[in-house]
Amino acid sequence: MSTNHSITFLPSGKTVSVAEGTTILQACIDNELHLEHACGGFCACTTCHVIIREGEDNVSEMAFEEEDKLDSCEGVTLRSRLGCQSKVQGDLTVEIPPTPY
Repeated sequence: MSTNHSITFLPSGKTVSVAEGTTILQACIDNELHLEHACGGFCACTTCHVIIREGEDNVSEMAFEEEDKLDSCEGVTLRSRLGCQSKVQGDLTVEIPPTPY
């Protein structure tokens, strides 16, 4: 039996329910929320950059590849993650920043 968690997306305020282990990117795709993903979710770009506003302990640990990619991302913060690499492990509030291009 899978455990479900809620993600509230900012600035829209939309809250969705997802199964544990779902990536933030997949949650957006499944719920018709726009989050760029130029590389298709393979950690080859930074277009799915998000900011975890609440629940940062409720996402999977950041791997070196993700951290390396974020170093080149515009608007990065200490709470920045790549949506394609962040697996949900609890309730979250996630900001989708404005696209810089």
